[in-house]
Amino acid sequence: MLFLAFVLPGMMTMAQTSSGKGEELKIKTSAQCNMCKDRIEKAMAYEKGVYESTLNVEDKVLTLRYNPKKTTPEKIRTVLNNTGYDADDTKADQKAYNKLPDCCKKPEDRHVHSDGCEHGHE
Repeated sequence: MLFLAFVLPGMMTMAQTSSGKGEELKIKTSAQCNMCKDRIEKAMAYEKGVYESTLNVEDKVLTLRYNPKKTTPEKIRTVLNNTGYDADDTKADQKAYNKLPDCCKKPEDRHVHSDGCEHGHE
């Protein structure tokens, strides 16, 4: 019985965070492909206070749940910028953006070779 006293409170906390507690935030990004999705969601997984994040590649919107006592929308946008992506009206850090593969860059910045072929991955 003593074992349950320690296990159950932890399980309750996990249930609360995965049941939608916290604030929801939607951020328009400059993401282009599934590599962007993986990179952004991984960066958000390391951000303190972010419970979950999902990037919809088609509409380029990152939806996340976060604890407003541990992080802010501004900090979250800064993480996106430092990962190489625009976040709403804030621009990507140029050095981080330059390191992204071509497929993750905005269409106007991709390298198109003389054969007319874009080189990158989806």
